[in-house]
Amino acid sequence: MSGKEIMFTPIKLGSIELKNRLVMAPLTRMRALAGDVPNPLAKTYYAQRASAGLIITEATQISPLGMGYPATPGIYSAEQTAVWKEIVAAVHAKGGSIVAQLWHVGRISHSSLHPEQGLPEAPSAIAPAGQTYGADWKLHDYETPKAMTTEDIARLLKEYQLAAQNAKQAGFDGVEIHAANGYLLDQFLQDKTNHRSDQYGGSIENRLRLLGEVINSVATVFPSDRIGVRLSPYGMFNDIGDSDPVALFGAAIQKLNSCNLAYVHMIEPRSTTAGGNDELNQDAPVTSELFRKAYQGKFISAGGYDQAMGEQVLEVGLADAVAYGRLYISNPDLVERFKGNAPLNPYKRATFYGGGEAGYTDYPTL
Repeated sequence: MSGKEIMFTPIKLGSIELKNRLVMAPLTRMRALAGDVPNPLAKTYYAQRASAGLIITEATQISPLGMGYPATPGIYSAEQTAVWKEIVAAVHAKGGSIVAQLWHVGRISHSSLHPEQGLPEAPSAIAPAGQTYGADWKLHDYETPKAMTTEDIARLLKEYQLAAQNAKQAGFDGVEIHAANGYLLDQFLQDKTNHRSDQYGGSIENRLRLLGEVINSVATVFPSDRIGVRLSPYGMFNDIGDSDPVALFGAAIQKLNSCNLAYVHMIEPRSTTAGGNDELNQDAPVTSELFRKAYQGKFISAGGYDQAMGEQVLEVGLADAVAYGRLYISNPDLVERFKGNAPLNPYKRATFYGGGEAGYTDYPTL
């Protein structure tokens, strides 16, 4: 079967049924309302894209302290959950599948975003390089985060469990645990940010411990075959890094092999500047080539794919499904356009973050 034919065949990721192999990648859009409640427009936005095989929601914080940017939605309150329930129902009404991406940014935050909770938290008290947006939508220097205690970690696991319970109540088909892009779980994984000397630091086994505990915590709510995990080996976004990424992420894959997950979702480092520029780093290692063979379950690959590249990785078996980000922002009917070889709407980068309908729900369909 050609890559193009494979792209439009159904697949099961664990217990999650997909009608095709196109995945809408998680896309931060920063349009939430007060109280981190999803914008009413989000219901239209996600429903417009329901022909995707799977929608992964924008990263959604599991707690106030998990928030890293202004106007990102949460999934820790009853009010937030009620709005997510409407969004999920709208996607399901169009025959789509949708999972919630559970997020804690760790040190990639600013205390103005959670004044009651104070400083950001992280595995170790190491400030990231650079600046970030505060609650005033202006850039501020990163603060030195508070190193998490074992009590903080116990609280974190309860927060993941509560977020999963809310996602289940909202009707999501599953959840994706965000352990990529230099956010909290990635900070525990990588030795540039994890300088701990307790059971959560030092050896690779210890640095993998928290991710395993988060999976177990979420799996008390959703069966493991409705849980995905997102990783970004070799990514440098958010000042992350590791001295031996092949050993670290090879061990991570072995650990995830025993978890019976719905899928592992890996970001290609050619585009792990994430929200940054549109340039792809063609010299970066290809993670699907490095890690796909080691993973025994279903594998989603993301990162700067066009249609031809997506068809190719499906055809050679380096992915079971391909996630598209920016193309999904500007092409709600991306599936139909790919099927018909139709031209794509160009995306407007200036409207990616913040704002209202413009650049969010107003892109035309065929």
